[in-house]
Amino acid sequence: MKLDATDVRIMNELTSDARITYINLAKRLKVSNTMIHQRLKKLKESGILKNATFKLDTWKLGYQTSAYTQIILTDSKLHKKVEDEISKIPEVVECVNIAGRYALMVKIYAKNNRHLRDVIYEKIQPIDGIEGTNTTVAFETAFSRNVPIEIENYY
Repeated sequence: MKLDATDVRIMNELTSDARITYINLAKRLKVSNTMIHQRLKKLKESGILKNATFKLDTWKLGYQTSAYTQIILTDSKLHKKVEDEISKIPEVVECVNIAGRYALMVKIYAKNNRHLRDVIYEKIQPIDGIEGTNTTVAFETAFSRNVPIEIENYY
């Protein structure tokens, strides 16, 4: 799918305010409301735009510990089975397949260090196919953002 400058402007606006109305987006970009509807439909159908979501303040919700845990598998062929089991753990909010000695890395939010320990020792490590883990506690997230959207990347 080819994107043009209007698509990029729409995506940039939406990544800064996903709740903006189509009418206000059209006004801001000085285009018609119909064009906004058509472009957003195209971007959604292509899979570029996913569902709009809210970011939760984990600290205010009582999750005062966050960590990244790297996972060693007993056999690399088991990664899908292990990923499926890990997806059932609510405290694990992200799971990525990585290169190197560790096959997977997960991001965990926990109420405190004891809760984190319980998630790792009682929920993650007992999963069949996991040989070991290595955890790094994060003090805070300095920033989190989407990838840059530039028109020259799409032609």
